[in-house]
Amino acid sequence: MLVGYLLAAVAVAEAVALAVLTARLRQARAEAEALRGRVDTRNLLLAGGREAVKTVWQTANLVRKQGFGAAVRSSIEDLADWAEVERPDLARLTPDGHVVVLFTDIEESTALNERIGDRAWVKLLARHDEMVQGTVRGRGGHVVKNQGDGYMIAFARPDQAVRCAIDIQRGLQRPRGRRPQHPIRVRIGIHMGRSVRRGDDLFGRNVAMAARVAAAADGTQILISGPVRDAVKDCDDITVGAGRDVELKGFAGTHRLYAVETA
Repeated sequence: MLVGYLLAAVAVAEAVALAVLTARLRQARAEAEALRGRVDTRNLLLAGGREAVKTVWQTANLVRKQGFGAAVRSSIEDLADWAEVERPDLARLTPDGHVVVLFTDIEESTALNERIGDRAWVKLLARHDEMVQGTVRGRGGHVVKNQGDGYMIAFARPDQAVRCAIDIQRGLQRPRGRRPQHPIRVRIGIHMGRSVRRGDDLFGRNVAMAARVAAAADGTQILISGPVRDAVKDCDDITVGAGRDVELKGFAGTHRLYAVETA
């Protein structure tokens, strides 16, 4: 009897792992299709194909070594891990070394992809990217990295970052004044701190904090840390709530985060 239960548990785990791999393969195929539609250059297409295969292989290897739960990650985590390894030099963006980091992530993107299909998802993601990148440029920001359905963005001033986040949420909720056919719910988190040159741990901590703030947000919500709230509290066009204390993974104690009103 016990052996039967164990075999059933193994079968369930393998089925779930297969489902995760299928979803990641579908996403990789969709990204390759998007690249093919945007750029008619053979070398880039080959690079996109290799990247898609690499993504699926890495996911399969991760499932084999650590179990299927380890493969289910958000774009926020992927971007934060990338920044920790690459350590982009953001200090050049601002004279005093204080950099504002903003993370975005589409909530339940895999489920949305499943619901609307790959072709509609690619078109939806392309419109999302165009709107986000245009808004960032308009607010004087710098896209550090985008991966999958998430962005890591840097600003020299906190008010620029918060206003950009508000514009993004408004643009997603009512694009061009119309109700979207397939609504996208994006969570946004913002934190600021001193960013020094490559190799200093302080940079990694501030990026990690911004990622944790974003991960604590719900879809359509903008959360900001205490330093950002203190910096924008006198801005007449920015309204911030009372805040709530939360625990953030990797950081001791509780931290008060504040929701920015977008209405």
